[in-house]
Amino acid sequence: MRNEGYRGRGKDRHHRGEGHKRKENHVHQGAKTFRRGRAIAFLEMMSLKRDTLKQQLETPELQTINPILVGELKAVEMVINEFVQMFELYEFEVMETEGDVKATEEVIETSSLLATQEKQNNEEEKND
Repeated sequence: MRNEGYRGRGKDRHHRGEGHKRKENHVHQGAKTFRRGRAIAFLEMMSLKRDTLKQQLETPELQTINPILVGELKAVEMVINEFVQMFELYEFEVMETEGDVKATEEVIETSSLLATQEKQNNEEEKND
């Protein structure tokens, strides 16, 4: 008696386990592929933040907050490295050129030198 409402509905009725089909041509890629796509999108967003911080380091107007930008850049790069390791996204890392990594290191070294020189100049001004 419970199932009387289900009689006579035809074969197009969705039974347990079949679920709804969106399109006949739709290929289901799976949850793992979906999560991986989300992870790669997040990694791309973090790379964009890293590039923005690099540009800000080179901007003359922002030299007063240079140590803060260097710290943020290092933190973002740490998050990127940990994320790549955790989700095993090594092919994304390979897509980035080695020159880009070297450029990052050079920017950080230059910024550190500028910050050290600025501190020395401030100390000299205080001593005078």
